[in-house]
Amino acid sequence: MTSDPLPISAAARHALERELAGVRTERETVAATLGDTDVVGDRADDADELRRSADLARLDARITEITTRLRQADDAGPPPVGVVGVGSTVTVRFDDGTEQTVTLGEVTEGPDTSLVTAESPLGRALRGRRPGDAVRYRTPDGEAAATVVSLGEAPPA
Repeated sequence: MTSDPLPISAAARHALERELAGVRTERETVAATLGDTDVVGDRADDADELRRSADLARLDARITEITTRLRQADDAGPPPVGVVGVGSTVTVRFDDGTEQTVTLGEVTEGPDTSLVTAESPLGRALRGRRPGDAVRYRTPDGEAAATVVSLGEAPPA
């Protein structure tokens, strides 16, 4: 996450709020399985209890991340209209002539090639840009460039 509060779109806010509800539900489920001290168990039971405690800590950390991000978005105000921001769908044309429609998001999990994180080199280069703007950014392979083709909904396939 960034130290500067970034505005997020309504869709990105909704996705974070939905994730937060799911994480809180999962936390309640895990928390309900902890702390049964009346049962004397073996080392396997102790190991299972430690794993659940670690799961609880992971869930608590994610809840804190999401609530902090939502608060930062509130502080930043609404996203600007007509420019790329977190939650924007952007079509970009790369130097080699290929075009790709991506969504600028908070975090990516798994191999979702249509999501570009806001803190990635391309994401940072795109933030605040408008259609027609050219951007330069650094990749592991060196300098790269792209042009913002359009902003908004993904074009029909």
